[in-house]
Amino acid sequence: MSGHSKWSNIKNKKEKTDAQRGKIFTKIGKEIAIAVRAGGPDPASNNKLRDAMAKAKANNVPNDNIDRAIKKASGADAVSYEEITYEGYGPSGVAVIVTTATDNRNRTGGEVRHFFDKYGGNLGQSGCVSFMFDDKGVIIIEKDDSIDEDTLMEASLEAGAADFASNDDVYEIYTEISDLSAVQEALTGAGYTILSAEMDKIPQNYIELTTEEDIKNMNLLLEHLEDNDDVQNVYHNWENCD
Repeated sequence: MSGHSKWSNIKNKKEKTDAQRGKIFTKIGKEIAIAVRAGGPDPASNNKLRDAMAKAKANNVPNDNIDRAIKKASGADAVSYEEITYEGYGPSGVAVIVTTATDNRNRTGGEVRHFFDKYGGNLGQSGCVSFMFDDKGVIIIEKDDSIDEDTLMEASLEAGAADFASNDDVYEIYTEISDLSAVQEALTGAGYTILSAEMDKIPQNYIELTTEEDIKNMNLLLEHLEDNDDVQNVYHNWENCD
């Protein structure tokens, strides 16, 4: 399982401009809205909201923004977002899953299909690639001299983590989806600073692109999908994508 997570995407997003960070805030605001509509405004009894709030804080969303998003989602005139997942193939058969939150499924579906068609891929039927991925929770902790790897690994496994990996400048802790919140809370309580904690889809196999055209098109496909306001997450099994 080690060797893959969305950390490279998360790191790139953290380094983008203020306007692009605003897009990240918008996407997380939608997650908060969906969580509130599904389970109410109290994070103590709404695990989905608690996870969305933790994600917001990890992405430096101000507390005032989080509070406003919760209040807005609790109002009678709150926008109702529909969660839709699209599946398809990028250049040379790269498997791609796109999760969206939208108030207009026709607009979103048309835009997602356009990106696939334009950049050498094609949109498929529901379920056409999802079987190639495993749903896991992934917790990211940045490496520094104060963290002992063995101690962190032991604390993670004792809290219920399923796997642990040391990659480049971060530690990646994998959990079952149902255990993500508990492991996150245990590590936070133990004094660790968490950069990201969210659900990820881990590819079972990877595809390496070998031509410059395919690599260019795959980068453009991911860039346009991730910059779309309706797209929440993009998962894929492209091997060399940093």
